[in-house]
Amino acid sequence: MCFLLYAGTIRPIPRRAWRKDAPDLCVASLSDRDAPVKTHFTTPEVQCIGSTSGCGCDFPHAMLQNGAWPELEFVEHVEENPEQAATHSYHREALVELLRASEEHVIELYGIWDGDFATPPQARETIAAEEILAPTFLFKERGFYKVTVKPTAESTAPD
Repeated sequence: MCFLLYAGTIRPIPRRAWRKDAPDLCVASLSDRDAPVKTHFTTPEVQCIGSTSGCGCDFPHAMLQNGAWPELEFVEHVEENPEQAATHSYHREALVELLRASEEHVIELYGIWDGDFATPPQARETIAAEEILAPTFLFKERGFYKVTVKPTAESTAPD
């Protein structure tokens, strides 16, 4: 089973197909199968953000267990594996870059397991996009985030 990350926006994020020969973040429209996830969002557009694995499994995340995220208590030990730390760092940076490129001021993110599309969020948080960059940041399974995004220098530069 895979972890999936969905993003709610005012305007659609440009779609990017996942490519096995050049894996990177991908952005896909909702299918009939995952369309029920849209009920959790307040935005008109909802899309699935995939990691380099195609699903969201390579995004750093904590699993919900008995109503809590025990991995968060031990987050300083999560990335003792240098390869995993590098993968998580890449995905944090690429995701924040994607969010900034959307030119949206607030983006909703919801991380769930494949198949749990109608399952309501277990936690709701408002965070700045920069918080995702922290080496200790993990998306909570069934965590719903309102992410505030500062514009990039390019989008605020005068023409």
